[in-house]
Amino acid sequence: MRMTAYLIALKGILKREFLRFIHQRTRFLSALVRPLLWLVVFAAGFRAALGVSIIPPYETYITYETYILPGLCCMILLFNGMQSSLSMVYDREMGSMKVLLMSPLPRAWLLFCKLIAIALLSLAQVYAFIGLGFLVNVEPPLTGLLTVLPALVLTALMLGAIGLFLSSRIRQLENFAGVMNFVIFPMFFMSSALYPLWKMRESSEWLYWICSLNPFTHAVELVRFALYTELNLEALLVTTGTTLVFTVLALLGFNSEQAVRKS
Repeated sequence: MRMTAYLIALKGILKREFLRFIHQRTRFLSALVRPLLWLVVFAAGFRAALGVSIIPPYETYITYETYILPGLCCMILLFNGMQSSLSMVYDREMGSMKVLLMSPLPRAWLLFCKLIAIALLSLAQVYAFIGLGFLVNVEPPLTGLLTVLPALVLTALMLGAIGLFLSSRIRQLENFAGVMNFVIFPMFFMSSALYPLWKMRESSEWLYWICSLNPFTHAVELVRFALYTELNLEALLVTTGTTLVFTVLALLGFNSEQAVRKS
């Protein structure tokens, strides 16, 4: 099959996802308002409770708002990845997913196009949020806005792959909404998005180990280090491995679904 067919499929899926996103303006606003409230209100409450505005024991002391900025960027990626996968469950119920999966193109390519669309939409929302952060005096290094891009892309692909895997296993829209909450909140709160791991360890040893095993923690650390022009190799390896595992699981899930339909 010619490369042109692959590019047409990629263009078609990208266009469909962007048009769907444009027509859901409240989705874009909620994606920005939710982390912005955490950035302004939660950070202020943290300082009021602890009486500090820095997170020791880093060599370069930073404000709490600057510390949680990468975690809130990953929050946007997490919610967008889950919502995009929710749309796949909706497409399955409406029948449009069946039309897509009947394409003669390889299933892996179609899922890859879906992941790319999710990542691009997520990146647009993340950089819009970072731009709003400058308005409230949360200013990461300008060079970090470039070095963090690959980390954001990889994280978006990882969370999109997890969402696709869930959508391949869940058949009903009502069930997926419940599973989303079961996945999103533990992944976010049991991570280093809001608190450093050493702070978690002071509170609870078992909670620290849960956070350490959470792949979302490593994604957050990858973004956090990249935003300040550094590389966290362990976080990179874990995030990459998680992405590959869930991409394969999602592909197997959709392949098994096709086999059931044919039988």
